[in-house]
Amino acid sequence: MTHAKALAGCLFAVSAAIVQAQSFATIGVKAARSNSLESRRLRVLPSGDLIATSINAIGLIEFGYEVPANPSERLAALPDWVYSQRYDIEAKAPSGARRISPSDAINGDVVRKMFLRVLEERFHLVIRAEKKTMPAYAMVIAPGGAKLKRSGAADCIYDTAPTDGCPTFAVAFGHPLNGHAVTADDLAHYIENWTDLPVVNKTSLEGFFTTSSPGWLPMKLPPPPPNGAANADFTHLESIDAALKSLGLRLRKEDAWLPVFTVERIEKPSLDQ
Repeated sequence: MTHAKALAGCLFAVSAAIVQAQSFATIGVKAARSNSLESRRLRVLPSGDLIATSINAIGLIEFGYEVPANPSERLAALPDWVYSQRYDIEAKAPSGARRISPSDAINGDVVRKMFLRVLEERFHLVIRAEKKTMPAYAMVIAPGGAKLKRSGAADCIYDTAPTDGCPTFAVAFGHPLNGHAVTADDLAHYIENWTDLPVVNKTSLEGFFTTSSPGWLPMKLPPPPPNGAANADFTHLESIDAALKSLGLRLRKEDAWLPVFTVERIEKPSLDQ
């Protein structure tokens, strides 16, 4: 077995182990009561419950596997409905489950297990994973140092509410980097939705930050509606370099060894009444 195939097998085994490590007493899935942008929210409660309103399958995959929600070479073979169909989900932790803490949110693995369990049990997701060397952007600290403001969100777990959620980015034209209680990993992951190459955090910055930047010109556009921005004119916006410069960060091209996922099976969930 080659070195690459051995690592690919290890990655798949790790993914399977993550899914098996987290359980719920019940997972309810219903058609979303509202598809409005304002209603979309995904929360993890200290009790271990997961509550989602107007969430699509790509949202769960994005959070669970740390891949862009917009089309990416790191995620292949998705049907159209994973973008268009939205659901309200309530996954209840079993009695006596360990409480989820802010440190779990920073580490990330504990929270990601919850998304993966929902995908496995209700969407019957099967993903093949491997690692590949590919061109990427390393997000690094610019000369002069980082200009990120520390966030006071000491009790942050996971909540995508647009105003006081954590970690979350405010939705606005040109996807400015206006984040509340975000980590450097969150920032790199968010940027990757509109860059022409994957983005890897190499800043060594730890903890939560509040970020603010101007909107920026995407290197690539999402697909047309219902998934994207149609014919919006971004040409007057500055580059991602300008947005990151305001935070004391920059992108540097280099090769990276990154996980790549292929969806082998995903099914629309049977809906609860």
